[in-house]
Amino acid sequence: MPPIVEIDNLSKTYDDGFQALKGVTLAIEEGEILALLGPNGAGKTTLISALCGIVTPTGGSARVGGHDIAADYRAARSMIGLVPQEITLEPFEKVISTVRFSRGLFGKPRNDALIERILRQLSLWDKRRSPIKELSGGMKRRVLIAKALCHEPRVLFLDEPTAGVDVELRRDMWRVVEGLKESGVTIILTTHYIEEAEAIADRVAVILRGDILLVEKKETLMRQMGRKCLRIELAKPIGAVPAALADFGLELSADGCELSYTYDRQAERTGITRLLRALSDEGLALSDLQTAQSSLEEIFVDLVSDEAAA
Repeated sequence: MPPIVEIDNLSKTYDDGFQALKGVTLAIEEGEILALLGPNGAGKTTLISALCGIVTPTGGSARVGGHDIAADYRAARSMIGLVPQEITLEPFEKVISTVRFSRGLFGKPRNDALIERILRQLSLWDKRRSPIKELSGGMKRRVLIAKALCHEPRVLFLDEPTAGVDVELRRDMWRVVEGLKESGVTIILTTHYIEEAEAIADRVAVILRGDILLVEKKETLMRQMGRKCLRIELAKPIGAVPAALADFGLELSADGCELSYTYDRQAERTGITRLLRALSDEGLALSDLQTAQSSLEEIFVDLVSDEAAA
């Protein structure tokens, strides 16, 4: 089965010469959650806008469900639901009327059962007759998702869907997204919250300055690029790392009570045995040892930093 979203060498250059997309090529499989990560200005929103017909690409091509986004715009756009960054809702309109109206814009017949199911899925049914202006920020974002789902799209773009939402509501939104995936919707998520991608994404794509740096399964990325840190708690504090331990690249905590040793867990030799022997030779007594896997956030920061320095 071909990917539901196929992007081939897509580029976008604005009139002032700024190149927002530089030949992006990407395939997104049906039913997956892809997290698109990148700093501000990396090209995330431009890419989504191009696929949704908001921005006209200057080169390359893209297809959604086999429909070319330019030559077969209406068919492609009918398969897409978009939840934008900005909350753009009519404040005095009721929730249910807002969602019904959006369905009508796509030429779909009235379907009260579907609208009820979507509103219940998003915990909005009890608020269906409330004016938008009475909703919290998190509830307004749920309305945006309901609007995007009301015409039954197969692909849902979420552009920073939890921006400005507190941690509890953010985790609640993650459960909503997982539920949408279970119903068969393909989801492309852009986010500044790395833990969001780590929690719900199947694959991660990293974009920087209009280029896709990599696309990889989340677990594979963390396994291949993740590092581990051995934290060594000392029985007594020290003022500085002994010169004899300089080759290990140890970091000493501010209170002098903990040493941190970072290593590649995929390497044939981690150096831990040699380090512990060296610590003993220096007469340093240990009170505890702990290991921690590097997070997706640390991997992302390292990737972007390395590319920026190149």
